[in-house]
Amino acid sequence: MTSPTPIVPSLIGNSWELINTEKYTNVFNPATGNIIAKTPMCDSKLVARAIESAKKAFVSWSNEPATVRAGIMHNYRGLLKENFEDIAKLISTENGKTIAEARGDIQRGFEVVEFACGIAEHQKGESLSQVADKIDALSIREPLGVCAGITPFNFPAMVPMWMFPIALACGNTFVLKPSEKVPLTAVKLAELLQEAGLPQGVMNLVHGGKEAVDTLCTHPDVSAISFVGSSTIARYVYKLGSQNGKRVQAGGAAKNALVVMPDADPESTLRAVMSASFGCAGQRCMAGSLLLGVGEVGKSLKDKMLNAMDDLKVGNPLLDLDINMGPVIDKNSQERIAGVIDEVSKEAELARDGRNLINNKGFFVGPTLFSDVTPKTSIFKHEVFGPVLSMMNPKNLKQAISWINELNYGNGASIFTKSGAAAKEFRSNVKCGMIGINVGVPAPMSMFPFSGWNDSFYGDLHMQGNEGVQFYTRQKVTLSRWDHTYENKFGW
Repeated sequence: MTSPTPIVPSLIGNSWELINTEKYTNVFNPATGNIIAKTPMCDSKLVARAIESAKKAFVSWSNEPATVRAGIMHNYRGLLKENFEDIAKLISTENGKTIAEARGDIQRGFEVVEFACGIAEHQKGESLSQVADKIDALSIREPLGVCAGITPFNFPAMVPMWMFPIALACGNTFVLKPSEKVPLTAVKLAELLQEAGLPQGVMNLVHGGKEAVDTLCTHPDVSAISFVGSSTIARYVYKLGSQNGKRVQAGGAAKNALVVMPDADPESTLRAVMSASFGCAGQRCMAGSLLLGVGEVGKSLKDKMLNAMDDLKVGNPLLDLDINMGPVIDKNSQERIAGVIDEVSKEAELARDGRNLINNKGFFVGPTLFSDVTPKTSIFKHEVFGPVLSMMNPKNLKQAISWINELNYGNGASIFTKSGAAAKEFRSNVKCGMIGINVGVPAPMSMFPFSGWNDSFYGDLHMQGNEGVQFYTRQKVTLSRWDHTYENKFGW
C-alpha cells in the first residue's frame, strides 16, 4: 500500500496548517517525473489571514532595536550554514538543478542574509547640525509594514532571500508566496527562521495561484510587493499593486547576449559561455541565450560549442553528482521548449537538437543550438527559458551592440575580449542594467542591486543591496530647534 502524497503546509502566525482545498498543484521531482508533494491553492480568505497575522506582529517587531533584528539574522545565518547541504538536496529534488547549482542557489541567498546582518549600518539615517540658524535636521528610515514576496520556480532559495531577509531586518513583517512548483525549499527556509527566534507572525507562508497573487496586490494592509517571474505577470503585478497604493518591484524576463571578440581567450570563454547558456538548464533570467561571435571568430566558435555540447553530461542530479545539466521543471515546460525548437528550425539552422532526450524518464531537454540567427528570426527576441542557444555572426562590435539594443529586455549582456577599448565601448553603449566583461553571468553580489532595465524590470528600486533597504523603508525627516528666539524670516 502506497502512502498518501504529502500536502505542503502553510505558515500562519506561528502555526503550520494543512489547508483543505479542492485545488492542488503537483510538485514533481523533475528528474524522475514522480509526484513528491501537493501544493494547496490557497483562497483569498487564507491569504487575508496571513496578512492579518503579519499586521499584528508588525506593531512589536517594528519597535525592536536594530541590533535585536540583526541578532536574529545572525542566528538564521548560522542555521542556514548548518543545513546548507540538506537545503541544496531539497532544491535539486524539487527543481532539478545539479547539486553544484543548488549550492550556488542557497549561497547567493545566504549572502543576502549576511548583508541583512549589518542592518544597523545599512538602515542608518543622516543628520546635519545647523542646517539653518539654530535648526538641526535628522532623517531616519522606518519600515513600511506588511510586505509580500511572490517568487518563481527557478531559484527556490535565492529569489525569496533577495526579499525577506532585508525586509525583516528593516523591521517589516512578511508574507511569502513561493512558486507552487517548488514550495518545499520555502517551507524549510521559514522553519529555520522560526528556529532562529523570529517572533510569531513576523514571517508567513502561503501558496496558490492568481487568487493568492491578486489578494496580496489588492489587500489594504499590504504596503509593498516584490515579484520575480515572467514579464507578462511582472507588468500585471506592477500595475495592480500600484493601482492599489503599493510600492512594487517586479522583475521579469530577459534575453541576454554573450559577445565573443576575435581576441578573446578561447578556452576560458568557452567554459564561461557553456555555463552561462546551459547552467540551470537555461531556466534563469540571466541565462546567455544569444551568442554573438564577432567577425571571423564565428565559425570556429560554433565548432567548439558543438563539441562542448556533445560532452555535456545530462542526467539525474541526485543519482550522478558529475552531471553538468539537469532536467527542466515539468512536462509543460519540456513540451513548450520542444515546440519552440520545432518552429525555429523552420527559420534557422538547427545545428544541435536537444529533443533526443525527451523520451527519457523525467523532464529532460538536451542542449540545443541554432546558428545563422538574425534579428529577424523569431527566437531573437523570444525568451525560451530552456537550454536553447542562438548563434549570430555580427561583422563588428558596433553591429553586435546595435543588435543587442533592438531587444525589449534589459537584464544582462557580456563581452569576452582582451581589449579595454572594446570593453569600454560595450559597457558604455549597451542598453541593459548588468554588464559582464569576461564574465558569463553578470549577476551582482548581495551588496549591489539586481538592476534590470526595460521590460526586465518594473519599478524604481531594485532588489538587493542598498536599493533593497530603500525599497523596504521610507524616510522621515525631522527639523528641530530648542531656543526661544523664533522670528519669521522669508515667510517661514
